[in-house]
Amino acid sequence: MDIINLLKPEAVRSVSTVSSKKMLMHAMADIAANVHELDPETTVRALQDRETLGPTGVGHGVALPHARIAGLDEVKAAFIRLEKPIDFSAVDRQPVDLFFCLLAPENAGVEHLKALALVSRTMRDASICAKLRANNDPETLYAIIAETQRLNQAA
Repeated sequence: MDIINLLKPEAVRSVSTVSSKKMLMHAMADIAANVHELDPETTVRALQDRETLGPTGVGHGVALPHARIAGLDEVKAAFIRLEKPIDFSAVDRQPVDLFFCLLAPENAGVEHLKALALVSRTMRDASICAKLRANNDPETLYAIIAETQRLNQAA
């Protein structure tokens, strides 16, 4: 499984207008609607339902919101870099500015977990996060993520 197979370039955004968790969920749902043709209300509800089970803010300014959605045929991703971090109930109680969202089919057990592990490993790398924070152009952000995948495959 490769991040570049999960994440399309057009599903990467740098956003300056999001100032709350609710707004972030709607921004993710907008990407899911525009890029992956998912119903935005269903996506928001699924992401919010997942957040009630426990926070997906993993620390160090990173969150990995994820949800299962009926009718989806494969794992899809979206990435948002916020210009100003928001409170996302992260485990370290620090505000979050990097969001890597995964949306999986309702019955995707192993594939969903593999995708989550891959994204988690990638976003745990402080140098990658620093590069992502230093850029706000979506094409550059995608290139950083894609290059990370290529470097990991070469290692």
